[in-house]
Amino acid sequence: MNVGSSIEVIKGVGPATAEQLKKGGIETVEDLIQWYPRDYQDFSTVSHIADIEPGNVTIKARCEAISTRPVRRGMRITTATLADDSGKIQAVWFNQPYRESQLKTGDEFVFSGVFEFSYNRYQLTNPSAEKLADLSKSDSVLMPVYRTVQGVKVPVLRKLINQLRPLMASLPETLPNEVVEGDNLMSRSESIQSMHFPESSKHLARAKERLAFEELFSLLLASRLNKNEINSLEGYPIIFDQPTVKNFVAELPFTLTDAQKIAAWDILQDLERSRPMNRLLQGDVGSGKTVVAGIAARQAQQKGYQTAFMAPTEILASQHAATLSRLLEPFGTRVGLLTGSVKGKPRQALLAAIRDGRVDVVIGTHALFQNAVDFHKLGLVVIDEQHRFGVNQRQALLAKSQKMPHLLSMTATPIPRSLALTVYGELDISILNQKPSHRLSIETKIWSPNSREQLYTIVERELEAGRQAYVICQLIDDDVDKELKSVEAEHRKLRAGPFKHRRIGLLHGKLKPAEKESVMAQFSAGEIDILVSTTVVEVGVDVPNATVIIIEDADHFGLAQLHQLRGRVGRGEHQSYCYLVTSSSAKPSRRLREIEKSNDGFYLAEVDLQLRGPGEIYGRAQHGALNLRVAKLSDSQLIQRAQKSVDRLMATGFDLIQYKQLQRDVEKYQRLTTLN
Repeated sequence: MNVGSSIEVIKGVGPATAEQLKKGGIETVEDLIQWYPRDYQDFSTVSHIADIEPGNVTIKARCEAISTRPVRRGMRITTATLADDSGKIQAVWFNQPYRESQLKTGDEFVFSGVFEFSYNRYQLTNPSAEKLADLSKSDSVLMPVYRTVQGVKVPVLRKLINQLRPLMASLPETLPNEVVEGDNLMSRSESIQSMHFPESSKHLARAKERLAFEELFSLLLASRLNKNEINSLEGYPIIFDQPTVKNFVAELPFTLTDAQKIAAWDILQDLERSRPMNRLLQGDVGSGKTVVAGIAARQAQQKGYQTAFMAPTEILASQHAATLSRLLEPFGTRVGLLTGSVKGKPRQALLAAIRDGRVDVVIGTHALFQNAVDFHKLGLVVIDEQHRFGVNQRQALLAKSQKMPHLLSMTATPIPRSLALTVYGELDISILNQKPSHRLSIETKIWSPNSREQLYTIVERELEAGRQAYVICQLIDDDVDKELKSVEAEHRKLRAGPFKHRRIGLLHGKLKPAEKESVMAQFSAGEIDILVSTTVVEVGVDVPNATVIIIEDADHFGLAQLHQLRGRVGRGEHQSYCYLVTSSSAKPSRRLREIEKSNDGFYLAEVDLQLRGPGEIYGRAQHGALNLRVAKLSDSQLIQRAQKSVDRLMATGFDLIQYKQLQRDVEKYQRLTTLN
């Protein structure tokens, strides 16, 4: 057996278990070794039931009675009476019906969970339950708690991992000796053993430090190598022309914020260099990224270069085309829109104009990097919401130039500084953290579904004043397995009920492109009062007259997505409102409470990183999982240590080929993060 062996080589893993493990992402012995516990139960202090107080508690008890009952569709509650020699206590589990068969055995268990006042009584809520006999066999008071794999019970998972102890003891080192010794790190072999079989809390902390350091070190090293590669490329120097830029800015119908001026100057300086620009422009919703990109496009056009501007959706591409046409065409800059819905003779004519250089700025979707698109002289590529495009898609567009074009990536999802240092370490970053002075702060309020009538009264007041509203739902069609509102059902309900006297539109991803454009055009023109939509309006849609957004089942959305959706209002001179309607009258989550109190996307991004990890922020769907098993990107001190260690190693001129595992990890991260 070795780390690359299939999971089937482990004793006790038959075809059925192997299939379940593989579904959970465990295909090899190495995958199982790196299936680190998500938490640890400390069984060093066990209390008598008569002595416990509210908070986290651990008790040793037997189950005297247990039953499970359904409370609503998709929800079952298991209630048990637990007893020891000092007294009895109630325990409750939500959607864990297997507890009934587990605890009916009459065995003694160690329960660990939160003792709290809930549903008019004190009870132990969702406690873990470990068989006392199993614990007594363990050589540690810290019992690892593993993420469950569907179809594989946790005791089975523990038994399989226990078989791998001899292999863990012989695992080779993956980091250079000077890094391990220089940073006083535990060996890789010892740290992995300690993760699964910790001797003490102190020992466990050292193991976590080592493994987290290695993950960050690999990521930062990949980022440094990417930056070195980018710096060796040759691009087009686009020399700064002050009169061109000054005239363009002077004719804008608004005054640039200081943040926009600084970002634009950074970009114009980058364009002058012979190595291609590789800059990320990140700004909060409504901070004015498009006009900054417009300044760069105007400069490029003045020097004879074309700009390709790629957006992830047709709605967003059309919005950008309208904005940039309005800003650029008065200066003779020719703007074209290329999306999947441009067909036949108009498409052929546009392709010919792009090829001949008769179009200066081409805005489009994925259609831009198709084989039929040939540019005359592509000098600048702007990619909006760049995390929505895969590496290959971005590279296909960049390859349409003889040299490497300058690249400006934009994102409306503010990125925490710690994440930017690691995942985007090879990028130069400009930040738009100001909003135009005429923009009012959006008032945000969590709203109970039981108070919907009062909410509709508030919305009607805005509609009577001539404003417009969004209603956002997660689902397109009704789904019997999900107790969430769908746009189809909500559209029918509003038309037949409280807003039957209003013009109500419907927008979702299954509509044909022409239908979507028609609905958005009607909403933009004020011909629709209420737009019931899915999250297709999440970014880029700009209707200044819309002042209310209701987000149904808001507790089922991510923090960044809620903030993006909120940004659909507050884009004009009128006060705007965001109402977060929860799916039940239960206590709101921290996520909702945070967005209710703050309009600052950069603050919310830091909270999001703490709550959910990095995946969603940088685009898990397109890049694949970042897959940091131990490291936290909020640990700025460890990031700084790893960064210094990378600096020292790079100065030695080391050869990565000597370290096979490290090389594999670094190459994975290079593919994951590179934009060029």
